[in-house]
Amino acid sequence: MTTTNTNQTTKTNVDQHLTFDDSVIEKIAGITATRVPGIISLDGNMFSEFADKVSSGNNMTKGINADVGEKQVAIKMDATIEYCKSAPEIFEAVCKEIDSALDKMTGLKLVKFELHVNDVKTREELKKDDDKQVS
Repeated sequence: MTTTNTNQTTKTNVDQHLTFDDSVIEKIAGITATRVPGIISLDGNMFSEFADKVSSGNNMTKGINADVGEKQVAIKMDATIEYCKSAPEIFEAVCKEIDSALDKMTGLKLVKFELHVNDVKTREELKKDDDKQVS
């Protein structure tokens, strides 16, 4: 008598989806951008400035807006850059670093990146601003 084993391991197809909240993408972009030389701060609107004054003031998503799709993301960012630094070079570095970080951490592709420079400050000006907020 011959016995045939018909129990074969078959891989079942599972409907899988990995999604990210916009705030997660904004936080990744914010942390990454602040590590780029020449970025002094990321800046939001007046509401977020007020919120920082009454809260801990450590909002890494301030001044960042992400539009997240299934496989791609678009980011708009407002920033203050350091005086005497090249804005185009800072822009290229921030774009490259954010694209790399998003790909590595989420698998999402950065398809659009806008950086709006809303101020230029020296490190001394930034220190004075920080001292005023502490007082």
